Amino acid sequence: MKHLTSLIFCLTLFFFSCDDKKVVYNSEDLNVLFIMTDDLNCDLGSYGHPQVLSPNIDKLAENGMLFLNAHNQFPLCGPSRTSLMTGMYSNQTKHTKLDVDVRQTIPDVVTLGQRFKQRGYTSVRIGKIYHYGNPGTIGTSGAQDDISTWTYTINPYGRDKEEEYKINTLKPRQYGGTLSWLAADGLDEEQTDGIGASEAIEQLEKFSKNGKKFFLAVGMYKPHTPFVAPKKYFDMYDQNEMEIPYSGSSDEYLNTLPEPAQASVRWKKDQIKLNNPEHNQLAKEIKEAYYATTTFVDAQIGRILKKLKKTGLDKNTIVVFTSDHGYHLGEHGHWQKQTLFENSTRVPLIFSGPKVPIGLVSNSPVELIDIYPTLTDLTKIETPSHVVGKSLVPIFKENDFKVRESALTRWKASQHKKKFEGYSIKTERYRLTMWGENGSDGFELYDHQNDPEELINLANTIENKLILDSLKDHIKFRVSDAMKIPPGLGRQFEERPLHKEVNYTPGDIHNIEGKRIYIKPSDE
Repeated sequence: MKHLTSLIFCLTLFFFSCDDKKVVYNSEDLNVLFIMTDDLNCDLGSYGHPQVLSPNIDKLAENGMLFLNAHNQFPLCGPSRTSLMTGMYSNQTKHTKLDVDVRQTIPDVVTLGQRFKQRGYTSVRIGKIYHYGNPGTIGTSGAQDDISTWTYTINPYGRDKEEEYKINTLKPRQYGGTLSWLAADGLDEEQTDGIGASEAIEQLEKFSKNGKKFFLAVGMYKPHTPFVAPKKYFDMYDQNEMEIPYSGSSDEYLNTLPEPAQASVRWKKDQIKLNNPEHNQLAKEIKEAYYATTTFVDAQIGRILKKLKKTGLDKNTIVVFTSDHGYHLGEHGHWQKQTLFENSTRVPLIFSGPKVPIGLVSNSPVELIDIYPTLTDLTKIETPSHVVGKSLVPIFKENDFKVRESALTRWKASQHKKKFEGYSIKTERYRLTMWGENGSDGFELYDHQNDPEELINLANTIENKLILDSLKDHIKFRVSDAMKIPPGLGRQFEERPLHKEVNYTPGDIHNIEGKRIYIKPSDE
């Protein structure tokens, strides 16, 4: 027995002293590289878009598994990210607004990064994972970050922030929630996300040498407004080839929707002029900027993945790539998020690495809250009982397997003294949206087989009554289930948004009352 123990020990030393390609890893040794983007929709090459250049994301999909039918649980940065990081719906996290600390509503929750910390991983955040005022709090830890989640954090701050005064915008000095854009001077590595990628590269180099297990979360701030990228990315696109969809912009179309749906695509008053063909060239300029910024983000992701492979860490690292929600680029006459249309609820989702099949695609309905239990399943870490998301590992084994029949998204807002709340489910073929309690404010039904752009509301057609009634029963069950308090969650409080961050553009000067008394000119 003593000789057998010695033999096993020697063999172990042999395996771990060999070339990287020969190293044998146990499932418990798997690392996680989690890459999160901000406001990125599915306009990507790997999702069939003919125009957008995203070679690195596309290659990641080729080497892993791509989910065509993935959806967020609330189409707004803060609530969506909290759901993802806790594996729960917004009814359970009590997050429906920005500027809410995760511990204020659910102080006892075990977050995704925290769970890996509990199991001996080094949990690192670079950039934006929880909500941050973007670009207002770039360079800081942000008021909504959670110290229990991370071992340590890194906050990049780049030229895009320093030269913010140069940015074009529909409203002066408004960037984060307003369409704004800039073809910037300088190098990738000078931009905030370029610096974030460089920091990630440095962390991977360190982990490759110290051998520590890691959960490395890299949060890109783009393509969220302002759409800023070095000029070379703008040069990759022909502005005149940008197509602006006007089919959902008319008053006639709006009248086919329930009032809350109308409000959701008309709440940004400063952008409504883009629905007028007279402003077609401006709309094209803005859309080009979004695509250029997407390609810039893709390039930074490529730098990180190249380093992962160079260090040999790709052999025992699960890579997850996604976004917090989608983004309208003129569809339904809207240029933002916060709707219950496909453009806003749908997100890219790709897994790659050990235990993940290569080159598979699934149209099964999945949710962002499924990332948490999927990662703990792959790494053989026990999942906390409060996590209601479902592991996607069964879909890795059978790509048409369904862990649920639909993906659920909720939206809630107050506009013009009116309160709107709705839920939407997306099955493999249909979308049903229910506004108000039990549909008191109306329904929308879309058949993606015949209407992928969701422009023909079938909710009031007799010939679709059977499918409508069936989906009504299903959505009511989904909503009721999402309202249940999960076991093991602990305390739960109603949300109280913190003081909203104010964006200070570098170069401007304010008096002691906070009033801006000098605006730095864009040509300085």
